[in-house]
Amino acid sequence: MTEMVRKITLSRAVRIMQNLFPEEYNFYPRSWILPDEFQLFVAQVRMVKDGDPSWKPTFIVKPDSGCQGDGIYLIKDPSDIRLAGTLQSRPAVVQEYICKPLLIDKLKFDIRLYVLLKSLEPLEIYIAKDGLSRFCTEPYQEPHPRNLHHIFMHLTNYSLNIHSGNFVHSDSTSTGSKRTFSSILCRLSSKGVDIKKVWSDIISLVIKTVIALTPELRVFYQSDIPAGRPGPTCFQILGFDILLMKNLKPILLEVNANPSMRIEHEQELSPGVFENVPSLVDEEVKVAVIRDTLRLMDPFKKKRENHFPDIYMDRKHRFPPVSDRMSSLKLQLSKLSIVRSQQLGKPLASKEEPPDSDLASASAGGASPEGHLPSICLKQVFPKYAKQFNYLRLVDRMANLFIRFLGIKGTMKLGPTGFRTFIRNCKLSSGSLSMAAVDILYIDITRRWNSMTVVHQDSGLRPGSSFGPRCTPSPVAWLFLRSHGWTTTRLAGLRGAAQPLSARKPRKPRKLLWTRRCWKQHTPIY
Repeated sequence: MTEMVRKITLSRAVRIMQNLFPEEYNFYPRSWILPDEFQLFVAQVRMVKDGDPSWKPTFIVKPDSGCQGDGIYLIKDPSDIRLAGTLQSRPAVVQEYICKPLLIDKLKFDIRLYVLLKSLEPLEIYIAKDGLSRFCTEPYQEPHPRNLHHIFMHLTNYSLNIHSGNFVHSDSTSTGSKRTFSSILCRLSSKGVDIKKVWSDIISLVIKTVIALTPELRVFYQSDIPAGRPGPTCFQILGFDILLMKNLKPILLEVNANPSMRIEHEQELSPGVFENVPSLVDEEVKVAVIRDTLRLMDPFKKKRENHFPDIYMDRKHRFPPVSDRMSSLKLQLSKLSIVRSQQLGKPLASKEEPPDSDLASASAGGASPEGHLPSICLKQVFPKYAKQFNYLRLVDRMANLFIRFLGIKGTMKLGPTGFRTFIRNCKLSSGSLSMAAVDILYIDITRRWNSMTVVHQDSGLRPGSSFGPRCTPSPVAWLFLRSHGWTTTRLAGLRGAAQPLSARKPRKPRKLLWTRRCWKQHTPIY
């Protein structure tokens, strides 16, 4: 999971979805991956500037392996000398800088929201109802060449601003350099802002981002599971860093796989002497997230519910009415006994029904173990809102196809067994496509694929690319062509653009002999 939310991987995943659903994924800034896309970055910036001379953008460079604000800086032009230095040292992502953020007390801030990814199959997402708002420590000004190096003005990272002399540790959740997100919402609500709309946009951003990450995550998860063993039950707490623009539109900055869960900060008592002091804001948000994550992921909860169902039911359901548990004759005798005991002035001591006081004590003693805990702070957003977002899971369906195409667990390589399994699972085998023909097809595909891989590596093209004079389809495309009437011989001799079977000249059939697990050819494939 850590690799999946690194800056380059996250950028690639979101950009794939931006190509498919540009309107739905407009919450992520335009980005380029360095050094691979440096020339593309320079060309696109130059093209936009030529079309609009008044456009004066600012870009932020984030090292892929950086954390806590390490190595982040701002530039105004791709020709910046530090950018060239970055290309030589380590990969990075360069993004268009958001120049008009929402300000509170003239300070820029971002939001850290905690998201629980409970499971991949089925996909379950929870969002904490409260988060952290981390403030810069210098009044914000739009970037210009004279203030690009003011990190306390432009970067909201707590690990950076804590070293500023203007950083304020506060015992209140609504003041200081770190506050709760709920206090920010209350302040915005007092100014007439539609808080429900803000929360709805943030929830939509989180769900769409997770949907963009899960396809590749599921493929790697599937490949790491040993063959013949059930997959482990895993979960992950993610830290989403979100920026609100001046128009209250949320912008995704990055996702952290290992967000900090510290609930204290260092305070200098005297020169060189520090003490860990609890942070009220951190404790209020983070303790609730960890506590409720463990409550949701408790592996023994279902067992307790199955073995001790009375504990997890209210009094009304634990103790059915007497009339349901007694026959009509016994019920009449019981009523008669009650009347007689009342006439004699003696209370009835029934063995079947305990007194109300005993019921109350039993109810208190047998209450749920979570009865003394506050309500869960994690809100389920998926699959609760699945109907609104299922159409975005296109790449997820492609991942399912790839997993089925892989055939077996514990590997990322497709062997002959996995190929046969895929054919069976997809019900592609028929009278015209026997399993022997499937074996021939697998050999032809792998040989042709391996040979073309070398050719394209030499020419700088990728296999399956749509560019170049000698392009070749991907393995899935080969299977698609085979299922649409292409013979194995035609597929093996395929060069350049594909042609229908009727448009090609007939070739002499090949003579093939089956010897154990391989085919020996008497005529070459050309």
